[in-house]
Amino acid sequence: MIVIESVAEMQQFARQRRGEIALVPTMGYLHEGHASLMVEARKRARTVVVSIFVNPTQFGVNEDLDSYPRDFERDRKVAAAAGVDVIFAPKAADMYPAGYQSYLNVEGLTTELCGASRPGHFRGVTTVVAKLFNIVMPAVAIFGKKDFQQLAVIRRMVRDFNFDVDIVGMPIVREADGLALSSRNARLTAEQREPALCLSRAIAAARDAFRAGEKSVAVLREKALAPIERESVAQLDYLEFRDQDTLLPLQTADERTLLALAVRVGSVRLIDNTVLGEE
Repeated sequence: MIVIESVAEMQQFARQRRGEIALVPTMGYLHEGHASLMVEARKRARTVVVSIFVNPTQFGVNEDLDSYPRDFERDRKVAAAAGVDVIFAPKAADMYPAGYQSYLNVEGLTTELCGASRPGHFRGVTTVVAKLFNIVMPAVAIFGKKDFQQLAVIRRMVRDFNFDVDIVGMPIVREADGLALSSRNARLTAEQREPALCLSRAIAAARDAFRAGEKSVAVLREKALAPIERESVAQLDYLEFRDQDTLLPLQTADERTLLALAVRVGSVRLIDNTVLGEE
C-alpha cells in the first residue's frame, strides 16, 4: 500500500490505472463501516483507492471541523488490513489553492433534512466529491448508506453531470448495541453513550409499528420520537419520513419509505436512517 499526498501525483497514478480503480471517499478516523466499503471495493476493481481528507468546505460556522477526530496511523492500519492499494491524503491547500472560486451545487435534494440545518454543507460535499472523481478517475465509488441524503445527492450529481462513475451504496454497519458506526462516536463521553442509543431505538420503534400494520406517518413519528424525548441530553434536529428517491415528505408510509433522523447528544451531532421495508 502506498500513500499519495500530491494531487498531481494522484492524477498521474490514476491515468495509468484508468478504468480499474474503485474509490472509497472518507474523512478518515476509519472504522469497521469504512472497512466494509473497502472490502466491497476490492470485489469490484483491480485497484482500490481510499481518500482521507477532512473537507473544510462542508463544515459550517461553529461546526466541528477543528475537533473532528483524526488519526492517520490508525487509518493506515485499517486500510492496509482491508487490502487497500493507495491512500490519497491531500492537503487542504492542494485541494483548494489560493484564489479557489469554483463550487458545484445540487439543488432540491440539498435543501431538506441535513441541508436545512447545515446550509452550504452539501455544496462542500458535491464539490469535493467531484474533485476526487476528476483526480482519482474511478470506475466505481463506494459510499455508506448511513449518509443517505449524501448518497442521493451524489447519485443526482453523477447523473446530471454525466460522470462516468458507478455509485454503490452499502448498508449501515452498527456496533453491538445498535449505534450506527461513525467517526463522531469517538467524541461521545461515557455518560453520553447510552443516550446516543435513542437514534437506533427510535428506528426500532417505528419499524415495529410499521410491521404491525401502522401506515400513518403521524403515528409512526410519535412512536419514533418517544425514545428520543426520554433522553434529557438529546436534542432533536429532525425526524422525517421521506420518499427515498425525491426526499419529499410523506403522509402514508410503505415499504420503500425512508426514516431519517439527526440528533445532538451534547455537542455531538449523530445521524441514522432506515428504509421501513428492508431488513
